[in-house]
Amino acid sequence: MKAKTFARAGAAVWAAALAFAGSDARAQTQDPLADFYTGRQVQIIVGYGAGAGYDLYARMLARRMGAHLPGNPTMVVQNMPGAGSLRAANFVHAVAPKDGATIAAVDRQVALSAALGYAANMQFKAQEIVWLGTLSSYADDSYNLWVRKDAPARTLEDLRAPGGPRLKVGGSSVSSGADTMALVLRDALKLNIDLVKGYPDGAAIALAVDRNEVHASTAGISALATRPQWLTPEGPVRPLVAVGRTTRHPMFPDVPLASELAPDDQARAMIRILELPYRIARPFMTTPGAPPARIAALRKAFLATAADPAFLAEAQKAKIDISPLSGDEITQLVADIEKSPEAAKAHMRSLMGGDGAQ
Repeated sequence: MKAKTFARAGAAVWAAALAFAGSDARAQTQDPLADFYTGRQVQIIVGYGAGAGYDLYARMLARRMGAHLPGNPTMVVQNMPGAGSLRAANFVHAVAPKDGATIAAVDRQVALSAALGYAANMQFKAQEIVWLGTLSSYADDSYNLWVRKDAPARTLEDLRAPGGPRLKVGGSSVSSGADTMALVLRDALKLNIDLVKGYPDGAAIALAVDRNEVHASTAGISALATRPQWLTPEGPVRPLVAVGRTTRHPMFPDVPLASELAPDDQARAMIRILELPYRIARPFMTTPGAPPARIAALRKAFLATAADPAFLAEAQKAKIDISPLSGDEITQLVADIEKSPEAAKAHMRSLMGGDGAQ
């Protein structure tokens, strides 16, 4: 009798164990994304040092994005500066595990360099980059040519007059997007601009404008937080032309876009190429070859984070722009640049290499 009782009890235990194991297996297969990300650390590789603008965006994203991924993984930031963030981009593309647990915040110029085939040390092609999106598309900003009101050339008419007065625009000691903008305005719009290189950064160039060492600088509205007087009608400078936008900025409705002034198809193509980095100002990428479902989950979580009220409140407190674009939108923008006329791309490569400075 006892043997039968023990047998029945043993059978019951085995049945319960099998039922539990079956239910556990079913639970694990019901959401493979949660199974993967639960208890996992997702790395955000930043292509610049701690404290830089790209690092600020990445750390804000790290604090919120895990809550929007299945399994709520921990997001950890690792700084990997070098080669204008190309070191980080190469690492994510070629070295990091292709499992959907590594993403990178890279310089906005990476996409343009890839589209133009410009960077010799780049280990990938433009169409191979898996973009999650950008947290800023410059929708609320504008990159302008700021000109002293007492400069020899004070209006667009002055700047475009053949043989007219020359405008000295401050430039950096190494080729930068700001320098490229000045050179594109010179070549595409035929403006009488001379680029004066050698300044360490935008702040030094703005100080040179204040001191009348140079007549003008190229800078975004958001970059002028330390010079609010530049944004007032009574200030020492005025914006003459804007890039990085599809419509005129509401703060300066009388300032034309460079695209409005382009005289021909070559000029329009050069301006489109110039504007790509501003449209994807704070881009993030992930590893190619990761499972498609995980890439889709990362992209979805990225955009969900950009719309998260707590994230937006933190961004507002930090006074940084949040105007996201999706990974698919970035991919399309880059593809459009790749289709630009070869003459325009070749001209832009020469300007980005610093050959156009005077």
